[in-house]
Amino acid sequence: MMRSAILAASRSARLQAMISRAPVTRGVVQRFVAGDDTAAAVAATRTLTVEGLTVSLDHLGEDPTDRAQAEHATAAYLELLSALERDGLTERLGPLSARVEVSVKLSAVGQVLPGDGAALALDHAREICAAAERVGATVTLDMEDHTTTDATLETLADLRKDFPATGAVLQAYLRRTEADARDLAVAGSRVRLCKGAYDEPASVAFRGRADVDASYRRCLDVLLHGDGYPMIATHDPAMITAAQQLITATGRTHDSYEFQMLYGVRPQEQQRLAGQGHVVRTYVPYGAQWYGYLMRRLAERPANLTFFARSVVSKG
Repeated sequence: MMRSAILAASRSARLQAMISRAPVTRGVVQRFVAGDDTAAAVAATRTLTVEGLTVSLDHLGEDPTDRAQAEHATAAYLELLSALERDGLTERLGPLSARVEVSVKLSAVGQVLPGDGAALALDHAREICAAAERVGATVTLDMEDHTTTDATLETLADLRKDFPATGAVLQAYLRRTEADARDLAVAGSRVRLCKGAYDEPASVAFRGRADVDASYRRCLDVLLHGDGYPMIATHDPAMITAAQQLITATGRTHDSYEFQMLYGVRPQEQQRLAGQGHVVRTYVPYGAQWYGYLMRRLAERPANLTFFARSVVSKG
């Protein structure tokens, strides 16, 4: 119930305005968002890579209402990739891994536009993939709500014809995901497995925590027993332990998978795993449109909501 309420609040312009004006908000946001612009994203990337972590960067923007806004979002990624290259932060670590990747929501680059939105998003994603390949980075297509899953996977298949290292995201709370994991657990396939952050109906998604956890374990088992490159996106200690046990059981080497965690969430655990030799990637959002992202993070983890509330009480 709390999760649904928070996600509903993420769509409230009135609440967004109120939170944005609150004196404590900027300090709270800075824990979870690198900053407003490209320079901030590059600075956060530099810090994390010095600490031995790899990075995935997500430009936070609103769904475009016209072609020009989709082109603007695309240009932001191209600018970011060029800046990362100039700073010496791009480097391929293997056929399916790089020090830095960008995470792209197809909605942001045009998928939501009427008419030719899907084709426009594909064209823009191609531009981003080409730029990433040129500088030594990779691209992962973020997954959004369940109504876009098929379209996103279709775009992924098109992109992989020319850019085979393009990554996919699967959300374990969707009932279809175990089957999608089997389809994608093939050689050369990069797949980020997360639990999911949208408020989905019970007809398409598991709603209970135990059911979501069980689905995550099943999907994790499929991916780690497959031939692809699993990207294990979780902060859950039980899931991390389960993943490590499966990694040992399947005989996977450290360069054949990675762990992923969010910027500002369990940073000591990220360092601990990296210190054990695992590839650990920090998912770093940046950009002025941080509100929806922050609210989804609060909905995902009650501990995040507690942190926010304590910040308001102690500083407000």
